[in-house]
Amino acid sequence: MQSTAQGYLIYQLTQSPAYLGYISFAAGVPIWFLTLYGGVIADRVPRRTLLFITQIGMMLTALVLALLIFTNQILPWHVLMASFCLGIITAFDGPTRQVFVIELVGKEDLTNAIALNASIFHTATVLGPAIGGIVYALAGPAWCFTINALSYVAILIALRFIKIEPRPRVVRNGSAFSQLREGLSYVARTEPLRTLLIDLTLTIMLGFSVVTLIPAWAVDVLGGDVKTNGLLLSGRGGGALLGALMIAFLGSRRMRGKLLATASFSLPLMLLTFSLIRWIPGSVIAMAGIGWSLIVTANVTNALVQTSVPDEMRGRVMSLYMLILNGGNPIGALITSSAAAQFGAPPVVLITTLLLGAFALFTWLRKPFIRRLS
Repeated sequence: MQSTAQGYLIYQLTQSPAYLGYISFAAGVPIWFLTLYGGVIADRVPRRTLLFITQIGMMLTALVLALLIFTNQILPWHVLMASFCLGIITAFDGPTRQVFVIELVGKEDLTNAIALNASIFHTATVLGPAIGGIVYALAGPAWCFTINALSYVAILIALRFIKIEPRPRVVRNGSAFSQLREGLSYVARTEPLRTLLIDLTLTIMLGFSVVTLIPAWAVDVLGGDVKTNGLLLSGRGGGALLGALMIAFLGSRRMRGKLLATASFSLPLMLLTFSLIRWIPGSVIAMAGIGWSLIVTANVTNALVQTSVPDEMRGRVMSLYMLILNGGNPIGALITSSAAAQFGAPPVVLITTLLLGAFALFTWLRKPFIRRLS
């Protein structure tokens, strides 16, 4: 709900698609500089404690935005600053959240746990944007932020009552910088791991960034409003939920590489369809296909990376994964939204589609071992 309200609010305040990219860029700056350090911290301190701190920070950010809107003081820079603060929090929350999963379920059930986690998350992405659009239209954006802030109370209670086995204390020799360098060196010399993360980087920068244009696309291309924006985002969430459930169902069938290869080709195909049609129901279906492709790519890569690294290195390697996932999108979003402001959204989406298709073909021909991963 907050994400939907935030994107539409900044567009309503500025009437500029470029600001949609500025929001992602503001969130990305601290992610680029702090996420790798966040992975080092996740390998050093109790992860549940760190999650408590990050959830409280996110709750306070939502409350401040709600207060500014309720008092009619909201300005575009307030929204940008809130995104910047969320970026700082996410830099520590992301790696910690990812490696916390394996503490809950163990390595043997990790793929299914990641898929279940994604299923829950994307159920919210189906319902959240649709409800957010309705709440925004009926009561205004402040209530979207208020409801989100209140939801963190439940999260904090859940964290309090989760029972986990205490981790054995690991003695860390050397500085945080040397440990970070050790993690990056491990990725650089491990070819399958390196290739997976490069593939993810390009998919994030070229694929996820298109979603940034949805508020402008809903209004300028499809002639809709905030409800149309919510429908498109819910369509993406529905496809992502289907993808997450599929991964959970197929998690024990040792075909993750084939799923990843399929998603790499379905993404440009769905983006091409989305760029050419102007019918809202068809656009929602195309967004579902885009959501399926993106979540399969992200989640299968997540599972393959986590199950291929030693426990003592997991936080640092997953911080690189989260840096790509959260930091690559703002760069792509800034480029995509700025180009859309200059040339229009449809040609930008079409060009992105062609680049992704060429990349998928290159990976299929030059990196065949990816599709054989299990």
